[in-house]
Amino acid sequence: MADPTADTLADWSKVKNGLHVSFASIDKRFAKSFVPEVTNQQTAVVRGWKGETVSAQVLLWTKDEIPNVEVQLSDFVSKNNTIPKSISQASFVRYVMTDEFAEGCGHRKPEDFASSLSPDMLDDLTSYDLEAKKVRPVWLTIQIPRDAPKGEYNTAVLIKSEGKTLRKLTLRLEVLDQILPEPKNWTFHLDQWQHPSAVARTAGVEMWSDAHFEAMKPVMKRLADAGQKVITATLNKDPWNVQTYDPYADMIIWEKKKDGTWTYDYSVFDKWVSFMLDLGITKMLNCYSIIPWNSTVHYKDEATGQFVDVVAKAGTPIFEEIWEPFLTDFVKHLKQKNWLSFTNIAIDERSKEEMDAAFALLKKVSPELGISYADNQKTYKRFPDSEDISIAVGHPYSKEDIADRRARGLNSTYYICCSDEFPNSFTFSDPAESTFLAWYALASGFDGVLHWAYNSWVEKPLQDSRFRTWPAGDTYIVYPGNRSSIRFERMLEGIQDYEKALVLRKKLQETAQTEKLATLNKAIELLDNPTRTATWNANLNKAKELLNSL
Repeated sequence: MADPTADTLADWSKVKNGLHVSFASIDKRFAKSFVPEVTNQQTAVVRGWKGETVSAQVLLWTKDEIPNVEVQLSDFVSKNNTIPKSISQASFVRYVMTDEFAEGCGHRKPEDFASSLSPDMLDDLTSYDLEAKKVRPVWLTIQIPRDAPKGEYNTAVLIKSEGKTLRKLTLRLEVLDQILPEPKNWTFHLDQWQHPSAVARTAGVEMWSDAHFEAMKPVMKRLADAGQKVITATLNKDPWNVQTYDPYADMIIWEKKKDGTWTYDYSVFDKWVSFMLDLGITKMLNCYSIIPWNSTVHYKDEATGQFVDVVAKAGTPIFEEIWEPFLTDFVKHLKQKNWLSFTNIAIDERSKEEMDAAFALLKKVSPELGISYADNQKTYKRFPDSEDISIAVGHPYSKEDIADRRARGLNSTYYICCSDEFPNSFTFSDPAESTFLAWYALASGFDGVLHWAYNSWVEKPLQDSRFRTWPAGDTYIVYPGNRSSIRFERMLEGIQDYEKALVLRKKLQETAQTEKLATLNKAIELLDNPTRTATWNANLNKAKELLNSL
């Protein structure tokens, strides 16, 4: 989209002709039309453990158009070893329109909020025509092989135009002699809600068709490879009452027979769950919701052949009348599939009265089912045995309670949404906030984080991340076509840090290195604050460096 930045603010008169190139901090977003204020940096260093993914950022800017620009990395070479360049990827960063936090949640018109272009999407282009008087970031991703020999490796970052090398940077990769556990063994509880309907629309395929599942595979595999622990499934009509651009499509078709009995078609549900299990997401199956946002249940009436919407508010007679036969049948089906042990009935931000009624019915009819919920009213105090809870970030909670839940094998996370300015992963958020999310979980004692949408894409996500009701980017963290983002890569970075910290803590304890352990714990404690302090980013970077230096 056209940059809304006023031309008078973008002075390129002092910029020399030709292509300008420099490494830049991954903690900063650089405006498209401003001359970047960076110290010229032709060499950069990234450090990581074996098995870790690390990132760097390069800026390209020019007064004149430069056609067909490519960014390529050479092999990584040390004194004694070579790692092939295939471990790396250079992605042109696309700018998308964003807005501002302002009041957070609530309906919003674009003209009422300050808009700007934000660099976020990692595009899949192999070359790019650089625009005159514009900046183009390039994101470098390096996946360190698990069997890489430790040492220092250099790679050349070549910037070419029409096949001719215009500039050359040097990136040094330091491979440390530690191995990051595999993602399937990560303990961080990542819960990013998935949205199959959005993939069907943007890929232009029929809902639940083979082509649809084929389009979802790389998108959902990216999530699985980040250590995702939860499959998001639906029990009935869109449980969030269409708070997203695409309504959630039915996974289970309910049908009321002429004699008043019920049948349930689980074919789509089974296909979806099996698909996600095969990708490696196996810890939890969270099914939304026994309390939909509009309390509506959707079913087919055999007598008329039509679908019917019925309001069944929790606590009313019709609520039990409709949900009791389903829960009974659902448990039976889950047992047949051998899925019951990791399935939860999930609830999202409902009132105390509704929650109490739902819990009572679940305990009465299907006590074998687990319960998962996100709320900001200390529901866990009334129902301390819930399998999976998520508390709004910044909401009061007891660390002792969370520690007790962990000791009893129960899961506890915090969640972020439109109401939380910091930390968050909006398209206007500081990139390091996405990394901070896991560090805050580590510091505060939570098992992980819940983010309400992984891929609930807006109408034109490749151009405009704004939405009718939430701050821009709140509904997704990756892009159609299996494109990653700066936010996703930085989130992954934080999760890796979380796992590294656990490994180090264990090793330091086992080897009685109490002073180093105390240093690490003190650095982590400084991040136990979900507010934007003047030093949050500096404290984060110090803690990150400590993981590698220790």
